[in-house]
Amino acid sequence: MTEARRPSPHPDFVRQYRQGTPTSTIAAAAGVAETTVRYHLQIAVKADPGIRDEHKAAQPPARRKSEAGLWNLADVLAFLESHGRLPVSHAKAARERALASWLANRRRDAAEGTLSPTYRYALAVIPGWDKPSTRKAEDEKRWHQRLKELHRIRAAGGDWPRHQKTDDQAERTLGVWLHGQRIDYRAGRMDPAKEQQLNTLLPGWREGRGHRGGRRKTHSSP
Repeated sequence: MTEARRPSPHPDFVRQYRQGTPTSTIAAAAGVAETTVRYHLQIAVKADPGIRDEHKAAQPPARRKSEAGLWNLADVLAFLESHGRLPVSHAKAARERALASWLANRRRDAAEGTLSPTYRYALAVIPGWDKPSTRKAEDEKRWHQRLKELHRIRAAGGDWPRHQKTDDQAERTLGVWLHGQRIDYRAGRMDPAKEQQLNTLLPGWREGRGHRGGRRKTHSSP
């Protein structure tokens, strides 16, 4: 009987690992799961245990933690406990934006293998903390969905949705969204591209119902 052929590790994974690249970065670049990269590296290590030492020697020195960084770390953990999520860069509050920026820098350090062990151990309690947030993409998708829904209603002759004094949950959802767009516009913080889409698909959106520019309901003659 012929001896079963041993599986061969992926050469690019091994090469990058020897150069000190973290397994998470290798996986992201290749578009595969990190467990796949680790599987190939386990095969490589069995053949050449010195690969691990090469990997450690090639990594840049970890960045030193600072007193300000420790404060930020504590604030990130406190924010997560009170809000049930991590801080985001598009938040209204300046402090939340600052924490999101700090966390983004730590994600980069982790990807480069330079994250301070203190930060690494403390942040390890947050599943997926080192992965980019999808919240902004989800918010963008929701915004365009609301725009599409309201455009369909207006094109069919429907009135502007109300955000108050209505028991219709669907109307209220669109009304709250539209009310938020008007607030952002008046505050000067609306994205020009979104304003253009609103002007094109929802003419009169800033005024709303009745004599302020919205569509009037027509009444038949008695």
